[in-house]
Amino acid sequence: MNIIGAEDDEEAINKAFQDWRREHTAELRQNSRFSLPWHVRLPFATSMSFIVGMGLGMSHGSQAAGLRFRAENAHRLPTTPTGWYLYHKSKNYQRAFGGVIEGFRMGAKVSIWTAGFFSIEEMYDRYRGRKDFANTVLASLTVAGAFSAWNQFPITTAARTAKSGLAIGLVYGLAQDAVGLAKGRVPHYLKWTGIGRRKHEDIAQKKNAMSS
Repeated sequence: MNIIGAEDDEEAINKAFQDWRREHTAELRQNSRFSLPWHVRLPFATSMSFIVGMGLGMSHGSQAAGLRFRAENAHRLPTTPTGWYLYHKSKNYQRAFGGVIEGFRMGAKVSIWTAGFFSIEEMYDRYRGRKDFANTVLASLTVAGAFSAWNQFPITTAARTAKSGLAIGLVYGLAQDAVGLAKGRVPHYLKWTGIGRRKHEDIAQKKNAMSS
C-alpha cells in the first residue's frame, strides 16, 4: 500500500509540475514581445541579422573585389585565349574570396549592433517595468547615437541617423504592441482605454473558464 501511495503522490507531483510549467510558459509567451522570451528572441534576431548582413557583405565584397582586380590588372591585360582564361579564373577567385571575407565582416557588425539594440530594449523594459513602443524608440535612438559616435559622423549625418532610428523604433515598437495586444498583452498606455478594459475582461474570462 505504501508503494502504491508513493507512486500516486509522485504522479500527482509530476502532473502539478507539468501544469505549472505549461501555465508559466504560456504566461511568459504572453508577456514577451512577439510571444518570444528574450533568451529566445535575442539569439534568433542575432542569427537572422548575421545572415542578412553576410548576404549583403558578400554581394558588396564580391563586386568590390572584382573592380579592384580589374583596376590592378588594367595595364597588363592578357592577349591569348589561355591568358584570358587564367585572368577570369583569378578574377573569380578574388571575387569569391573578397565576398566571403566582407560577408563575415558585415555579418558580424550587423549582428553586434542588433544584439545591442535588443539588449538595450530589454534593459529599458526591466527598468521601467513595462513593455511598450517607448522602450523600443529609446533603444533605437541609443543605438543610432552610439553608431554615429563610433563612426564619427558629422552633426548633419548624425541627425539623419537619429531621425531614421526614431522612425524605425516607432514603427517597430508599435508593431510589437499591436501583436502583443492581439496575443493578450495590453500595453500600459491602453490599459485605461476602452480597448484595454475589454481586453482585460476577455483575458479574465478565459482564465476563469480554464480554471473551472
